[in-house]
Amino acid sequence: MRADKNSDPNDPPDPSNPRSKTVDIKVNFTLTPARVSAFFIISFPIMNATEIPAGTVRQVRHESEVLKNNPPGDPHVRDVFVYLPPGYDESDERYPSVYCLTGFTGRGKMLLNDNPFTPNLAERMDKLIALGKIKPMIAVLPNCFTYYGGAQYINSTATGNYEDYLTREIVPFVDENFRTVNDRGSRAVMGKSSGGYGSLIMGLRHADLFGLVCCTAGDAYFEHCYPMDFVKAFRMIKGDVKKFMSDLWSTEKHGKDDHAALNTIGMAACYSPKGTEIDMPFDLETGEIREEVWQRWLEHDPVRLAEKHVGALRWLKLLFIDAGTRDEFALDVGAKILSKKLTELEVPHIHEEFDDGHFNISYRFERSLELISERVGI
Repeated sequence: MRADKNSDPNDPPDPSNPRSKTVDIKVNFTLTPARVSAFFIISFPIMNATEIPAGTVRQVRHESEVLKNNPPGDPHVRDVFVYLPPGYDESDERYPSVYCLTGFTGRGKMLLNDNPFTPNLAERMDKLIALGKIKPMIAVLPNCFTYYGGAQYINSTATGNYEDYLTREIVPFVDENFRTVNDRGSRAVMGKSSGGYGSLIMGLRHADLFGLVCCTAGDAYFEHCYPMDFVKAFRMIKGDVKKFMSDLWSTEKHGKDDHAALNTIGMAACYSPKGTEIDMPFDLETGEIREEVWQRWLEHDPVRLAEKHVGALRWLKLLFIDAGTRDEFALDVGAKILSKKLTELEVPHIHEEFDDGHFNISYRFERSLELISERVGI
């Protein structure tokens, strides 16, 4: 749902810092050639207080058939980043995999940002593996960004078929080219915000692929998390969605309410497309809520989807939902409501809360990874 603030992932390592360690990314020349345009040798600084075994990150350029000719004209050739645990290259072992989905306006590369105060995903996994808190795993960081800010990991006639992209292309591609355990019981998905929502969608509709699902502050109970932006969006859009989007992309300088407008447009592109155009949930001249469009949004709410997909949810080996008790967009309340619905449906799940808001909570990924490690492959 919301954008995450991230630092520049392209900062070079600091040779004067004794704790700065460069990991060279190796090229695997035995990969399946289908839909692979190129492999890149890249390096990331790994900021560890102590020397621990470091995994590697491979950047793969994948050409999608599903995303060709998508309505906004977004690239169909995209980079996928794959974290490989320490020892991967020295063994023939197969590993469980976890797909890590980013929030609105995010893409997989952002999970590798360099921040001296906040470990990135690769650094977290290195640490957790070294401490024996999680099993060695492969992490997959896909890119589902769109012109409208994101895709919610679902199919839409206005954005493109990103649900199909992830499930029909990226999952098989990763299994073909890396030593994964190709089984739903060894394949997990996790994410925060829109990434948490996407993780829930994978569990609801694709439990045959993903047997373990972790959702942190994911979009749920839409009545609370979206309408708070509608008035701000209405005022910013000024009756012309296309002009707003064009103006937004024309400058790096954005106003304080631009994100509320973009978020609302982005969700409308996913939840209420009208062919390749977008039906907004409010009248563009008056701001009045359009109930027929709002009802289309509600059809995508996990609280409502749960009953339709109860069989798939009961099939999951892990369903974990958490949120901060001070979430700025009431997603902690949405998580409570979703947990209550799951309990009524007799769906086994874990619901947790923590003392924080919506932003800068990537440390919660560690809890998700630990729970996945406990149950993966069982």
